[in-house]
Amino acid sequence: MKHVNLMIDAREVAASDGRTFDRLDPMTGAIASRAAAAGTADARAAADAAAAAFPAWSTTGPNERRAKLLAAAAALEARAEDFVQAMLTEIGATRGWAMFNVSLAAGMLREAGAMTTQITGDVIPSDKPNNLALAVRQPVGVILGIAPWNAPVILGVRALAMPLACGNTVVFKASELCPATHQLIGAVLNEAGLPPGVLNVVTNAPADAPAVVEALIAHPAVKRVNFTGSTRVGRIIAETAARHLKPALLELGGKAPLVILDDADLDEAVKAAAFGAFMNQGQICMSTERIVVDAKVADAFVAKFAAKAKSLPSGDPRGQVVLGSLVSTAAADRVVELIGDATAKGAHIAAGGTREGTVMPATIVDHVTPAMRIYGEESFGPVVSVVRVGGDEEAIRVANDTEYGLSSAVFSRDIGRALGVAKRIEAGICHINAPTVHDEAQMPFGGMKASGYGRFGGTAAVDAFTELRWITIQTGPRPYPF
Repeated sequence: MKHVNLMIDAREVAASDGRTFDRLDPMTGAIASRAAAAGTADARAAADAAAAAFPAWSTTGPNERRAKLLAAAAALEARAEDFVQAMLTEIGATRGWAMFNVSLAAGMLREAGAMTTQITGDVIPSDKPNNLALAVRQPVGVILGIAPWNAPVILGVRALAMPLACGNTVVFKASELCPATHQLIGAVLNEAGLPPGVLNVVTNAPADAPAVVEALIAHPAVKRVNFTGSTRVGRIIAETAARHLKPALLELGGKAPLVILDDADLDEAVKAAAFGAFMNQGQICMSTERIVVDAKVADAFVAKFAAKAKSLPSGDPRGQVVLGSLVSTAAADRVVELIGDATAKGAHIAAGGTREGTVMPATIVDHVTPAMRIYGEESFGPVVSVVRVGGDEEAIRVANDTEYGLSSAVFSRDIGRALGVAKRIEAGICHINAPTVHDEAQMPFGGMKASGYGRFGGTAAVDAFTELRWITIQTGPRPYPF
């Protein structure tokens, strides 16, 4: 069992009232971690520490900030095995998924380091005589970053890397489902030499989350919020931030469609569909939830896809498997409910469909219709729906027939045709002849509709985590009307 403390002002401390909470291993039921259960006083202390550290950090030169972030990337990679063990026991992740998390998160830290000298401004032509008008980007203050459990290292690092690169300080609220994994990120950045208070980590029991988040958003020093998680919680975050007039960057749920046109390379589409639907047991915001396939090629595609799904081993993530454990019994229960509802209404199980505890094999539900819950509800599990359509126009309509709009994909041998379809899909991200699951540190990552707003990554993140100010310098006499 891993003991997890709060990290405030570079010190590991217990919650002020001494409370803790336990996270259980979803496979074994054993205690994976016991973490400090912060209350509102602890949350405010973390924000106070970040506020105190802001003046010095915000004036630190870009090369020094870069050096700290590059050191953090190296330190994170050096602790890879610690992250693997934490993710395995807290969320049932496979070794492959954990190592991918470490690799991409290290890349995000390096990309953030590279961006420290790319926080630029503009000289704007002015009609006023002898007036130099500047658009200047400045760090804003304390950033609250809230990350989920499903890709804990990637999304945890994403919540703080670019805010730090831009000269802000951070309070990182860890997920209740992986406190040890998220606290380890804080430890790594401390090892890299971040000054005290620049990054603070708060862990809290599930029941205390609303009060802790409210206290952090309300804190006067907190100027921006970024949140990755469910649409349900995202709405609460957005409403709370709006009451305090604080901008929020939200990356929320998804129901990603993979559209297969009648001229698609079906073998390549099968590879992309399997990766997109079943990586990390389908517990990714970009996961392929819907295969929207032209009826002319649907039978051939489903036959190939089912064979691929049946070849993917599932089981205890400590073994040599592709699919490990879902995050909880409740998550598995929900997937089973969605499958049962679909089959009761006429859907056909082409592969999988069984369950053993929190482990489910790769599952394909064919002949899905709008009458079925799985057509519209995010499953967040190793199950993918197949919706058969008659031509491109119906494919576009079905792809857009969802409240979500994060990731998507289109398969066609005719790139012009695929691009035309991609432009009409209502999603922040679309990949042509590639899977819906694709992330790189420098890309503008984010969604539309109920998948949120704002963008992580590259120059888009600079916009999110800096204040754009207009500053003028009068260099000579200026005429006045009186």
